[in-house]
Amino acid sequence: MDAILIRDLRVEALIGIHKRERHVAQTVSIDLDIGLPGTTVFKSDKVADTIDYEQVALRIKALASSGHFRLVETLAGRIAHLLLEDFGAPWAKVAVAKIGILGNAKFVGVTIERQR
Repeated sequence: MDAILIRDLRVEALIGIHKRERHVAQTVSIDLDIGLPGTTVFKSDKVADTIDYEQVALRIKALASSGHFRLVETLAGRIAHLLLEDFGAPWAKVAVAKIGILGNAKFVGVTIERQR
């Protein structure tokens, strides 16, 4: 299974269930494994035959800043949907983590896998 990898993509999001989290953006870290839509890219060497990871990053940044998310699970699910539906990925693994939210943990997050 061929995949595009993006690690530790940092975006700002209003995320969480506590009152303060509705008004103060937090940095979240996102890891992605995005299934390639086919093998044509290996012969063509054209971005049109794959998924443009720069566009993926821009769309995720826009999604994260589009409103308040109560749960990291919700944001992860919407990112997975974006990858499958808008970018045509056959499958995606998405990890979203809130950084430094617990004093004794580096991050707290969720990992999900979805396929078409």
